[in-house]
Amino acid sequence: MLKIKPVRPEWVTLIASAFLLAGFNLVLWQHLFEITASDGKGLVMRVAFGAMVLAAFNIVLTLLAFRRVMKPVLILMFMISAGVAYFMSQYGVLIDTGMLRNFAQTNATEVRDLLSLKLLAYIVLLGVLPSWLLWKTPVNYRRWHRELLSKALVSVASVAVIGGVALVNYQGLSSLFRNHHELRLMVVPSNYIGASFGYLREQVVSARKPFMKIGEDAQLNASWQAHDGRKSLTVLVVGESARAENFGILGYSRDTTPKLSKEAGLIAYTDVHSCGTETAVSVPCMFSDMNRKDYDASKAKNEEGLLDVLKRAGLDVIWRDNQSGCKGTCDRVTLDDVSNLKDPVLCADSECRDEILLQGLQHFIDNLNKDTVLVLHQMGSHGPEYFKRYPKEFERFTPVCESNALNNCSRDSIVNGYDNTLVYTDHVLSTLIDLLRKNQGKVDTAMLYLSDHGESLGEYNLYLHGTPYMLAPEQQKHVAMLAWFSDNYQKSFSVDTQCLQQSRDKPLSHDNLFHSMLGLLEVNSKVYDKGLDMFAGCREVADGVLAKK
Repeated sequence: MLKIKPVRPEWVTLIASAFLLAGFNLVLWQHLFEITASDGKGLVMRVAFGAMVLAAFNIVLTLLAFRRVMKPVLILMFMISAGVAYFMSQYGVLIDTGMLRNFAQTNATEVRDLLSLKLLAYIVLLGVLPSWLLWKTPVNYRRWHRELLSKALVSVASVAVIGGVALVNYQGLSSLFRNHHELRLMVVPSNYIGASFGYLREQVVSARKPFMKIGEDAQLNASWQAHDGRKSLTVLVVGESARAENFGILGYSRDTTPKLSKEAGLIAYTDVHSCGTETAVSVPCMFSDMNRKDYDASKAKNEEGLLDVLKRAGLDVIWRDNQSGCKGTCDRVTLDDVSNLKDPVLCADSECRDEILLQGLQHFIDNLNKDTVLVLHQMGSHGPEYFKRYPKEFERFTPVCESNALNNCSRDSIVNGYDNTLVYTDHVLSTLIDLLRKNQGKVDTAMLYLSDHGESLGEYNLYLHGTPYMLAPEQQKHVAMLAWFSDNYQKSFSVDTQCLQQSRDKPLSHDNLFHSMLGLLEVNSKVYDKGLDMFAGCREVADGVLAKK
C-alpha cells in the first residue's frame, strides 16, 4: 500500500505550480522556443518567463491552499487542464472567451467528432493519475494564524521573484509581451480561467439587458406592386468552415467546384471576409446590424436581427437547420431542424448530409403562397472529421485522413478530405440552383451563399478555426460567397447581374449582409444603410433610374 509522508501546503502549491507549468503547457513552450533566440539571451528569456509564470501560479494556489478547498480545486484544475492541453496540442487552438463561447454552444454530434483515445490518454495521465496522487497525499496544516503568516510570506516571496525577474529582464520581457499577445492565450490554466470569467460576465450582462427591437418601421417598398402577383423565394445558404482559398471557382488549383463552374449566371465574389472565426460569433454577427468592429455578443443576444426585420416587413421567413442551431438569430421565425431526421439515405449516426436541406423543396415551391426568405444552414466542411461530411461517391481526392487526430495525418490527406467536402457542397448548391432555375417560370427565385468563417488545415500549425480574430490567419477569415438570380427575379427586383459580375472583386464582408438583403428585397427602414448594400450599385431604384455608382 502506498504510504506518503505528510507535507506542508506550501510544498503542495509549489509542486502543483511546477506541474501545471511543465505538464500542461507543451504548446506554450514550443511557441516560446520559436519566438526567442537560440543563443544565451534566448535561454535567459525563457527561464525568466517560466520563473514569472511559476511564481504567479504559486501566488494564486497559495491563496487557495486551505483545508477542504485546495485538493478539490487542484483536482478540478488538473482534469480541465488535461482536456485543454490536448485540444491546444492537437489543433493549435488558442483559448479566449470566444473559443469558450463556441465550446459552450457545441452540440452532441460535434463533441463526438472530437473524442479520441489520445484525449482519454491525456485525461488519465495528466488528470486522473496526478489527482489520485494528490488525494492520497496527507497535508499537514498549521493552526490558522500560523497558516496565514506562512501564506503571506510565500506570497511576498513569489511577488519578489516576479518583480526581480521583471526588473532584471525588463527590456526583453516587455518586448516579448508587447509583440506576442498570443502568449497569454497559451498559458494553461490561466487562459481558460480568464475565458470562463469573461464568458460568465458576458452572460450576466446579457441577462440584465432588455430585449431591443430594431427596424420597427420596416415595410415593403411600393415597387413590390410591380411584381405582377408573382411570388418570390430568396434562398440564403449559410455555409460552414468554407474558406475561399480552396474553391475552384475562385482560382484554386484543384477543381473543387466542377458543377458550380458551369452554372450560368453564377456570381463568385473573390474578396469576402467573415465577422468572426467561429460560428458562435459569425452567425449572430452576420445577421445583426452591427459591424464586426462594433460587434457585442451580449447585445446581439438581446436584439433583433435581419430575419426579424424581414418578417416584420411582411415576408415569410424560415430557417432550416442541419447544424448546431442558429445561435439565436432564428428564435422568432419558423425553425425547421432537419439535422436529426431518420432518412435512410441521407442520415446516419445522428448526422445528416446537407442534401437533406433540399428534401421536399419542390413540394414547398409548388405550394408557395407567400413571398419567402428561406435560410439553409449547412453542416458544410465542419471538422475535424471531414470524411464524415460527404457521401463516399464524392471522395474525389485521396488518400483521406479518417481520424480526428489531424496532427497525426499527413497534410495532403487532411486537405484531400477538406476538398472533398467542398466537392459535395458544390453538388448541393448546384442542385439547389438547378431546382430554382427549373421553377423560375412560376416563382421568382434567387440564391445567396455565404460561409460563416474559414478553416485552417495545418498552416502555421493551426487546425480548424476559432483563433482570435486579431491573430487568425487569412484562411480562417477569407470566406466564399456566391450569388445567383433567376431571369424573372432580376426583372422583378431590378437586379443587373452583369453589373454585379463586374464588381465581384470589390472588398466585402459579413457587415454587408444585413443591408444587402434589405436592399435586395426592397424593404424600407431607417436601419438600412445603402453604403453597406453590396447590390445597391447594380439595382434600379423605385423611379426606374439605375443606381450605379
